[in-house]
Amino acid sequence: MTVTIDDIRKAAQAIAGSVVETPCIKSQTLSEVAGCELFLKLENLQYTASFKDRGALNRMLALTPDERERGVIAMSAGNHAQAVAHHARRLAAPATIVMPAATPFVKIRNTEMLGAEVVLLGDSLEEASAYAHELAQKERLTFIHPYDDDLIIAGQGTVALEMLDAVPDLEALVVPVGGGGLIAGMAIAAKSLSPGIEIYGVEAALYPAMREALAGRPNTAHGLTIAEGIAVKAPGARTLPVIAELVEDMLLVSEGDLEYAVHLIAEIEKLVAEGAGAAALAAVFAHAPIFAGRRVGIVVSGGNIDSRLLASVLMRGLVRDGKMVRLRVEVSDLPGSLARITAIIAKLGGNIIEVEHERWFQDVPVRLTEIDFLVETMDRESTRRLLAGLEAEGLTVRRLSSTALDDD
Repeated sequence: MTVTIDDIRKAAQAIAGSVVETPCIKSQTLSEVAGCELFLKLENLQYTASFKDRGALNRMLALTPDERERGVIAMSAGNHAQAVAHHARRLAAPATIVMPAATPFVKIRNTEMLGAEVVLLGDSLEEASAYAHELAQKERLTFIHPYDDDLIIAGQGTVALEMLDAVPDLEALVVPVGGGGLIAGMAIAAKSLSPGIEIYGVEAALYPAMREALAGRPNTAHGLTIAEGIAVKAPGARTLPVIAELVEDMLLVSEGDLEYAVHLIAEIEKLVAEGAGAAALAAVFAHAPIFAGRRVGIVVSGGNIDSRLLASVLMRGLVRDGKMVRLRVEVSDLPGSLARITAIIAKLGGNIIEVEHERWFQDVPVRLTEIDFLVETMDRESTRRLLAGLEAEGLTVRRLSSTALDDD
């Protein structure tokens, strides 16, 4: 390993006062749900809403005056882009960020607002990276790698210094993994300070690049994931050997696990986490036996989630928890039928969010009609009582949304 605990301590001194020393809080409710003592390191509270501020600043503080004047360039689809842009502006260094053409508008806009010039090119991070390196050589810009750089790794390792300073007796750390810069730096710091601590990495099941590289298997990363911040196809050359030596295991989480974690951390802790930012929490729930009864630190690594995506995740969470249900009710096509049903739903404690009444395109006799209701309830049991109550009134009811209630 070329990065040492001394390098990480030096990085902590270098970036002190310019990045947020984020809180590491115990979540009583999440601890009860998970069956372990959970401590959350809130890196989503950094200025650019992710841990990337740390490594980017540590790397850029090493620029010579000439390099600062010429400027820096980075390839990123999100958090690293914003971190580089932010600190480049602080250090008066021009910044160019190359992003894939399909990068969400919110991330493009945020990066531009931080003063960087954004170049959209290619259909993937690999294509964007190739062009960024080409542009760096052509215009003599310094390339700031998102993870495969010793100064970046040392900067990210400061997260573990702060966690173990706040909670010295942690027994395990759970860290999201893309290219591996965060977990490599944290593992070096944590194992130096607490040799018995166990480190677990987390990857989206669709992008198990690090797990497969460690096992010597071909890369199968593919698909659309809510955790785009860790959707990396090629782990770092510097980070891989560190992880192989110091990390206990790489845990995979499904898209459903990630959604559940984003929803839960918002509902319980009132915190916004992106998919990658909630990956560690997702792993604690998905692999509960590993962490049962232990003191576990997790990194909420970022909070840059698209508002529309967050809204969808939260609404889907209500459906999954049985608090939102879509019903189709068959009734006689007579005056007052709709009013009667809405009165019954209200009496049974349901809150009607939407009503869709379609007479012409229904597969029912002409004297009947079907009305669709989106109804909010207090919980699963309330939804069950609503369904039973409608049927007790002689109504034919079909539940169109089917998730949580079918699982019991």
